[in-house]
Amino acid sequence: MSSIIGRRGIHYVQKLKAANIPTALIEKGQNRVIDASLTLIRERAKLKGELVRALGGAVASTSLLGVPLGHNSSFLQGPAFAPPRIREAIWCGSTNSTTEEGKELNDPRVLTDVGDVPVQEIRDCGVDDDRLMDVISESVKLVMEEDPLRPLVLGGDHSISYPVVRAVSEKLGGPVDVLHLDAHPDIYHAFEGNKFSHASSFARIMEGGYARRLLQVGIRSITSEGREQGKRFGVEQYEMRTFSRDRHFLENLKLGEGVKGVYISVDVDCLDPAFAPGVSHIEPGGLSFRDVLNILHNLQADVVAADVVEFNPQRDTVDGMTAMVAAKLVRELTAKISK
Repeated sequence: MSSIIGRRGIHYVQKLKAANIPTALIEKGQNRVIDASLTLIRERAKLKGELVRALGGAVASTSLLGVPLGHNSSFLQGPAFAPPRIREAIWCGSTNSTTEEGKELNDPRVLTDVGDVPVQEIRDCGVDDDRLMDVISESVKLVMEEDPLRPLVLGGDHSISYPVVRAVSEKLGGPVDVLHLDAHPDIYHAFEGNKFSHASSFARIMEGGYARRLLQVGIRSITSEGREQGKRFGVEQYEMRTFSRDRHFLENLKLGEGVKGVYISVDVDCLDPAFAPGVSHIEPGGLSFRDVLNILHNLQADVVAADVVEFNPQRDTVDGMTAMVAAKLVRELTAKISK
């Protein structure tokens, strides 16, 4: 069903062109939808930024931004449905609203929410991925314009990391260090011919010069191309087969010196499926949840933005367990961003 929805807008525009509807008229309609989408994000960000500034005392405040995009997945498109499920789990009431590091999520100086980029509505107008990526980047920049808001992006598949990291780097005026937790390096040049594939996002990031250092942790499904691309871009790849050897280093990271800050990208499948079965690509032998928290809690860095991606609600068959895992990741990342 989701794949049919994903193609609907493109097919609709093809029909309009076949009916000799002027291209200028189609583009005018697309522009209106994009402008309206950005206006919604802009005004919500302004409202939340004004509130945080009025309350005072926040150097940095985490702001959730959903990007429900799934069509760049190479297997299943379910991650498009993740942002509302993650929000529901954050506020479901089964646990209190305090992070392990003592941040109170009910305080808007710690956590706000500017809603979702309306990805499907934009695609329904036939907008292609080049332009959609620009809209995602612009949405991130709109959040960052409202000091002290810093974006924590809810995916969506991993293709969203490219436009988000690009926006963060461009807005801050230089590259960032990236800590990437994942079972896969997502660094193919153009997986299955798609330069925006969720398996190619970090190739685009490194090609663009948006990251100085890229550390990939939890890797356990990597091809020869993944290793070659890693060497090409100078990526620091830490595979699960050597995690016991690398643990002390990874649990005591210090990143960001000499650059504009640190970006954290967490693919939920970095975790062993025993902890998070609700993912598209189930890859046994991963990190424990406490491994991930140890890495995040002990990280010394100015975290300027982050994302949580690849949670697939359509495969979350164990009473919403993976939704709660994704929500916990969001909570603990919030503690790293908010100051």
